[in-house]
Amino acid sequence: MPRVWIFDLDDTLHDASAHIFPVMNQSMTRYIMDLLTLEEPAAHLLRQHYWRIYGATLKGLMRHHGVNPHHFLAETHAFLTDDMVQATKQLRQLLQRLPGRKCVFTNAPRAYAMQVLNVLGISDCFTLVFSVESSRFHAKPSMRGFRMLLRQLRCCAADCTLFEDSLPALMTAKRLGMRTVWISRRLHKPNFVQYRLPHVLALTHSALKKQPSCIPALGESG
Repeated sequence: MPRVWIFDLDDTLHDASAHIFPVMNQSMTRYIMDLLTLEEPAAHLLRQHYWRIYGATLKGLMRHHGVNPHHFLAETHAFLTDDMVQATKQLRQLLQRLPGRKCVFTNAPRAYAMQVLNVLGISDCFTLVFSVESSRFHAKPSMRGFRMLLRQLRCCAADCTLFEDSLPALMTAKRLGMRTVWISRRLHKPNFVQYRLPHVLALTHSALKKQPSCIPALGESG
């Protein structure tokens, strides 16, 4: 089987923390304020609580408040402008050198993901962009979303390498049998992370060892 390289989007393929996440977080907080008639501090705490518990604010709002996911995503991601995305030419060159299939696996909505990828100039490097809609809103780190991605790719987990900045998502990937690459500048590496890179451009041909053979996936959790 050829290799399958799976990339998270925000804070993995590009730096979203500097210009995007602060605006996105404020947009989601404002949505919660309007939805539940809360003051900003309370809405901020609730957004953070759902993100910690479920890995995505949306999942908490759907489960506990019956929020329409399409409305939430449209309202909270409408802020994005092209100049907020920081592009580098080296990223395209890196992706083109990788042998095998490449896909994006993101908790972001498809319209947002495609806009970011187009600004980065790498949208044509991927055979699949698997957005939160693709997972039927079972956002990472839910095992269900990962299994849906594998079915779409028609491959087993051990054929895959996941590049991701989120540790909970990497934990799920490791349980399934994927190779895990943590994009982080932090020095401590949890035991379920096999490799750590300060940024995705640090990936070289010799950075990762040969992938293991296909092994059965573990049971679902989440």
